[in-house]
Amino acid sequence: MAKPSLLSRGARLVHDAGQFRLAATALALMLALFLAGWDWSRPLDGARGQREIPTADAERGLYDWRVATFAPRVAQDPRILMVVYDDQTLIATRKRSPLDRGLLARALRNIDAMGAKSIGIDILFDQPQDEDAQLLGVLHAMRTPLWLGYANLGDNREQIIFEQQQYLDRFIAHARTDRVRPASIRLETDADDVARSWPMPTPGQPPLLTLAMKPTSAFHDYRGAIRFRLPLIQPDGSEEPVIPSLQIDTLADPQMAQVLAPMVRGRHVLIGGDIVDIDQFATPLSGRQARSTMIGLEVHATMLAQLLDGAKLRAVPAGWAWGGALLLVLAAALTSLAELCWYWLLPALAGQGVAIIGLPLWLQARGWDTKGLPAVGWILGWILAFTAVGVAARAVTSQQRRFAQSALGKYLPRDIAAQILAEPEKLALHGEKRPIFTLFTDLEGFTKLSHAIAPEMVAQLLNRYLDMLSDVVLVHGGTIDKFVGDAVVAFWGAPIARPDDGRNAALAAYAMWQAGEAFRRDLPPGVPPIGRTRVGLHHGDAIVGNFGGEGRIQYTALGDSMNTAARLEAANKALESNVLVSREAMLLSGLDWWRAMGRVRLRGRATPVDLYEPAPHFPAEERAELGDIVAGFDADEAAVRADALARLKQMCGRHPDDAALANLLYRYENIGEGRSYGLG
Repeated sequence: MAKPSLLSRGARLVHDAGQFRLAATALALMLALFLAGWDWSRPLDGARGQREIPTADAERGLYDWRVATFAPRVAQDPRILMVVYDDQTLIATRKRSPLDRGLLARALRNIDAMGAKSIGIDILFDQPQDEDAQLLGVLHAMRTPLWLGYANLGDNREQIIFEQQQYLDRFIAHARTDRVRPASIRLETDADDVARSWPMPTPGQPPLLTLAMKPTSAFHDYRGAIRFRLPLIQPDGSEEPVIPSLQIDTLADPQMAQVLAPMVRGRHVLIGGDIVDIDQFATPLSGRQARSTMIGLEVHATMLAQLLDGAKLRAVPAGWAWGGALLLVLAAALTSLAELCWYWLLPALAGQGVAIIGLPLWLQARGWDTKGLPAVGWILGWILAFTAVGVAARAVTSQQRRFAQSALGKYLPRDIAAQILAEPEKLALHGEKRPIFTLFTDLEGFTKLSHAIAPEMVAQLLNRYLDMLSDVVLVHGGTIDKFVGDAVVAFWGAPIARPDDGRNAALAAYAMWQAGEAFRRDLPPGVPPIGRTRVGLHHGDAIVGNFGGEGRIQYTALGDSMNTAARLEAANKALESNVLVSREAMLLSGLDWWRAMGRVRLRGRATPVDLYEPAPHFPAEERAELGDIVAGFDADEAAVRADALARLKQMCGRHPDDAALANLLYRYENIGEGRSYGLG
């Protein structure tokens, strides 16, 4: 009577813990989940400039470190050229609004003649100059697609005023041709003034300069991270800039332009300024480069290179982030609940610490955008979950903790686990007789195949196959009983019976065969062909419950129903079918896709079994006709049986490739009067 006494005390775990303790622990876990799942790099209301969460700087700092650590090192990009003017250019031309347009006009004329692929100008023409007419003349004569920088008051109140906006709009209207169009030069920074992401498209405004120069639908609504790159380190230790650049003065000189033409031909050319304290952006690479900032023109060039490479960084879906947070909280809770000895606890903590730190690094290294991944939040959430569950677990008695650990340590199906948590006394070693749907599968030829390939490949294939079939069972509400080699045993109707168990079991039987076919079609190179998945389904009484010894409990089913399902599965081989279902299971399925496959005597059973096969693609009228044909073989009149045989031959003629149908004909041609076909 020791066991019932222990279980009885364990059953009082939920009640003895107290409502207050349970509520406090639940609230703490919810808070831990929020800490681990929320994107702490942005304000709670998402508005830039609002008061931020204290951990926001830490999150952004960790992100910048990840970006800089795994930024690809590349050779100089041969597709893009920056043409820049600097403070010396402005001094030489005595213009600061922002560039001498006569100089720009001469440079554009030469670049157009050099065969550039496209031209983007990161300059706002928001104030008049004496050379405007000259520049407009060059723009009207352009053959190369060219985009003029555009901004509006809504996005750039600090850089442009109303009068400047008016002049900019007029200038672009005069300059616009089928080759010259406006494009937005807007860039965005986070609350710490660091450029990390592509800007949000502004409704009603021209397209972003990058997207205008190389239109692509893949980046149309892209709001992910900018893929920054680092230069290759040369053998002498020097670094060549990733994006090459030329001074605009040299390209405005006809003689120099002729010499530099190979550097322009076929490239996307971006023209803009490199002026001290103007249009300078901090980036995640600021700590890894000689310059602490990057000019806006180079940010545009970096985005253009990303677009040309199709390097759209995959954002970690919010669902994944919350799912990871849930797993993290569960891991922390279970680790705390386990009360491990120190020599087990330290490796467990180290492993989870490596996962918390390493997962963002792993994702970043593989091209994911980890900007919104709450790395600091994971640490805080883990600490809170570990602490909250530890306090709650240690508030109960050691006997109750042993019971909880024992229950959690059992491998039980989800439904059974939920039932056991509600009624722990059900762990008692006993069973009950219940009508269930029992399903057996087998993979033809897998044993022979296992001797022909490496053991590691056998394990890989078998695990993948069993995962596919297990998913089918669970999706259709079944209970996985056991795996026997490559065979799967499952049942419906226990521990909880549902009205649609028959339908779900029948659908699962057919879906498991389909999963087996998909598995056969997707084998790794070098693996010999694998045979079919055969399935048997039967409905009958079985003894269902927990069976085992003191050290292990297994929830399983025993009895003739299990044996019959196993024999039905084996009968597929002789009958050249894939899925065989007994009449009992067929009638309770509620489906109309069945076709009769005759009557056989299964090995070990004296009573013949009527067989049915799911045939959703077989014509409905012929399924009905086949049922009449099979019924005709049971008639006493020889003429009726002869007519049934003739009709079956005609049907086989209409379906010459149907092996199971041909096998049915063979059986009835060889069955003696009043006998059923026997499978030894």
